[in-house]
Amino acid sequence: MLDIQTIIYFLALGSFVGVVSGLFGIGGGGIIVPVLTAMFLVNNTIDENSVVHLALGTSMAIIIITSISSIKAQQKKKAIVWDVVKMMLPGIIIGTFLATFIASKLDSFYLSIIFACFMFYSAIMMFTGKKPKPENKIFTAKTHIFSGGAIGALSSLVSIGGGIMSVPYLLIQNIDIKKAIATSSAIGLPIAVCGTLGYIINGWSHTSMETYTLGFVSIPALICVASASYLTAPIGVMLVHKINVDLMKKLFSLIPLILSIKMIYSLI
Repeated sequence: MLDIQTIIYFLALGSFVGVVSGLFGIGGGGIIVPVLTAMFLVNNTIDENSVVHLALGTSMAIIIITSISSIKAQQKKKAIVWDVVKMMLPGIIIGTFLATFIASKLDSFYLSIIFACFMFYSAIMMFTGKKPKPENKIFTAKTHIFSGGAIGALSSLVSIGGGIMSVPYLLIQNIDIKKAIATSSAIGLPIAVCGTLGYIINGWSHTSMETYTLGFVSIPALICVASASYLTAPIGVMLVHKINVDLMKKLFSLIPLILSIKMIYSLI
């Protein structure tokens, strides 16, 4: 788990995820989960029945760091709509935390199926570049709380920062695309914090000093991937304002889908 080759893989994964996080306003779970699942399966000390849970929990913990990095960079550009984040926060906390209890009870294979299906949907949405018809007003606080709960719950089940759902949700309210991406980064932080706590609590019996796991969180993967992603997330934020984001989304959309399908095959 701590050999130099594994550390290099973790750092490379983190570097890529950081750029993706800053560029698209997503946490990078679509890349992190299938890659970590494959790496954990290679390590025979990890129980195959909990390998996807470990990847999901570790991904959530990593997203905490990438979100903080993205938020700091976006805040300098004053692009985050904090009023919306505050209204969604109660729903996010409740929905995200409760969904981890559901995920902990599901078999790794079925969790991977749910993950792959969601990535398939995400890939289609990102590739087609469909944007919802915007309204001319910000939704009410009640709508934000309910929406925050739904986004948080699904994000927790598939261990993402929620960007694939929160960005379109913000666009509906006629929020500028760059501000929507920035605000999505801020929304991803409470999702990641609550999701991480839930995966630690529900996986507490799997805590091990031999495999360096805390609940369903791998400490070595967290440190290496998060450190690299924290450093590279600002690069993605910088690119948002310099390149065609819609074109990049089309190019990126198929990667999580292919990785998630490979993840399923590895568990069969």
